[in-house]
Amino acid sequence: MRFLLVEDNAQLARALVDRLALDGHVLDHAEDLATANSFIEVASYDLILLDIMLPDGDGRNFLKAHRSRTDRTPVIVLTARSQITDRVGLLDLGADDYIVKPFDFSELEARCRAVLRRRGGAADNMRHFAGVDFDSLAGTISIAGRVEPLRNRELRLLEVFFAAPGQIFSKPHLMDRLFSFTEDVSENAIEVYVGRLRKKLEGSAARIETVRGLGYRLTGKT
Repeated sequence: MRFLLVEDNAQLARALVDRLALDGHVLDHAEDLATANSFIEVASYDLILLDIMLPDGDGRNFLKAHRSRTDRTPVIVLTARSQITDRVGLLDLGADDYIVKPFDFSELEARCRAVLRRRGGAADNMRHFAGVDFDSLAGTISIAGRVEPLRNRELRLLEVFFAAPGQIFSKPHLMDRLFSFTEDVSENAIEVYVGRLRKKLEGSAARIETVRGLGYRLTGKT
């Protein structure tokens, strides 16, 4: 999934980018609100991690503007403020969750998973489609008792397809979901990952179809 991190502490930002990349997530890092606003104008995100005290303003103003656009992208606030009134205020402004600095990375990862599950209407990490059991936390698919491990980008690509079976996704859209602004890759990379997933889905009724001139979609009998 693609995250936007709005954080001016370079050391913390680098650590977060590296840690969440291990989970297969793509992160665009904005060190101020101006950069964050420029990013959201040209890219869509699955989750925003938002600091409050930023060089060019208050993250709460960004949050209010974000919600005024009826943008449903979930937001987790990274805050140094531990007072109950501060945290309640953030939730009332539209934050989906918050975490108080300093925090443990494993807790942040768990909060990200929980927020993304709520957004997708799921109670756990398991999804089922056309004879495939997909465990996004374990990073595996199971087909008739056979377990196939998924590499990070295979996992994130399959999340996109499983979230909307039957929907056609263009290569540019899939590129946007899998790669950050700083990564120099071609659309051929999508063909490689789709090819890998097709092999791993063999033995199930699930298929990733090529829709000529449009992109790819996940189909299968449920």
